[in-house]
Amino acid sequence: MGKERLEAFSDGVIAIIITIMVLEMRAPSGHDLKSLVAMWPVFLNYVISFVYVGIYWNNHHHMLHAVKSINGAVLWANLHLLFWLSMVPFASAWMGENHSHTTLPVALYGVVLLMNAIAYTILAITLIRHEGKHSQLAQAFGKDWKGKISIVFYCLGIALCWVNPLISFGMYIIVALIWLVPDKRIEDKIVHHEQ
Repeated sequence: MGKERLEAFSDGVIAIIITIMVLEMRAPSGHDLKSLVAMWPVFLNYVISFVYVGIYWNNHHHMLHAVKSINGAVLWANLHLLFWLSMVPFASAWMGENHSHTTLPVALYGVVLLMNAIAYTILAITLIRHEGKHSQLAQAFGKDWKGKISIVFYCLGIALCWVNPLISFGMYIIVALIWLVPDKRIEDKIVHHEQ
């Protein structure tokens, strides 16, 4: 099965997710700087969530570029990832409305991030099974230390919400920063293979 429709559909869904996030941001009711500054938690949550969705879009693009074809299992694994990505605007908005320091909204945001990481890993494993253990993707994916560390940080962040939600939020930001450093595994493998 060709992968072009899957890529186009995924890109469209991710574009809609980003659009929903920006539409969730309401303009301040006042007309002065004070009313704008009061919106900083909502804006911060938007930035962090935008970065997360961008990271997934970027890595999803590279992952699909490294495979030749897809199958039905890949379609379902991809839908699973898109479902969890579509939950980011809701969790982000709830956390932003509660100024990123209320236990349950920060915990839910962590759960959504954790489920995104798990769904992405499932998609990668499904693609590797389809392409084979000696495929470019399998070789590039390797042991996936970044993915494993992310899952540990999300679990710790969720647990620490009941101690201090700001610590949890900080852990989520650390994971985003880890992934902001471009993951060159797949890109390097593709370039090496094409030479």
